[in-house]
Amino acid sequence: MYSRYARRYARLVTMPTTAPTAHALSDVTASDSTLRRFLHGLPGVDAVGLEARAASLGTRSIKTTAKAYAIDLAISMVDLTTLEGADTPGKVRALGAKAVHPDPTDRTTPTTAAVCVYPDMVAVAKEAVAGSGVKVASVATAFPAGRAALDVKLADVRDAVAAGADEIDMVIDRGAFLAGRYLKVYDEIVAVKEACGDSARLKVIFETGELSTYDNIRRASWLGMLAGADFIKTSTGKVAVNATPANTLLMLEAVRDFRAQTGVQVGVKPAGGIRTSKDAIKFLVLVNETAGEDWLDNHWFRFGASSLLNDLLMQRQKLATGRYSGPDYVTVD
Repeated sequence: MYSRYARRYARLVTMPTTAPTAHALSDVTASDSTLRRFLHGLPGVDAVGLEARAASLGTRSIKTTAKAYAIDLAISMVDLTTLEGADTPGKVRALGAKAVHPDPTDRTTPTTAAVCVYPDMVAVAKEAVAGSGVKVASVATAFPAGRAALDVKLADVRDAVAAGADEIDMVIDRGAFLAGRYLKVYDEIVAVKEACGDSARLKVIFETGELSTYDNIRRASWLGMLAGADFIKTSTGKVAVNATPANTLLMLEAVRDFRAQTGVQVGVKPAGGIRTSKDAIKFLVLVNETAGEDWLDNHWFRFGASSLLNDLLMQRQKLATGRYSGPDYVTVD
């Protein structure tokens, strides 16, 4: 049950973000001025109400059977990630093996959704997960800063796709967005989507911690979806503020309302800072209560949080055996 406080604000934070027709949406990207008018015409976000609802949903009690289901679902939604300068083929192969068999002692454990690596490691990752159903995702477009010319960004994407990437995680030009150059950001996303071709899905990273306001996160969400994003993603995991229940709730509202207006479903990926099973379950409650069951699938919701997987595995074994494992039960990535 919602608290009285959450009920008081529920109407404000779950209101549709906009009410244009699908036909009208096709016209808003005609020029800088029409796009700006649309994005700045979205209702302002009630920060107090948004945070209150996110906090309220985070208090839901999940019992044993539901918890076991939620843990397995969360495991299946993890994008197991290594994005370090010291990445080696051996490390990527080990990560791929963990994605395919997260718990080698229990083959009933679900595979993760994907492994995410830099473009030069895509071929190694692809070989490591071959035949498993685990996707290979690759960051691109001068990740994480996004400070490069468009032709360099597109070459980055094409290299990753040519090497076999199933998914591309791009970063938007936050400088352009914050300067109000929305059409530039839109055009870059469109160009990257085209470079993905038919073989790779596109996740668009906003770096919400650098967008400063909830209004900007709402605008970025609609901008990304209008440009053809298959997923909208909170963060790179490389800044101080990453995924939070509130900013993820706001993005879930956006994808829900976008589908209501256009019929197009877009996924959501919170990334960075989600470390425990309790955290993951809170996010799954947000998904169910905001966007609905259609998003409770790794085709539409992901966790960009590699350290989360170890805690999920520990909690899974606790439910199965009644005791926690020793510190050597899971690998340290």
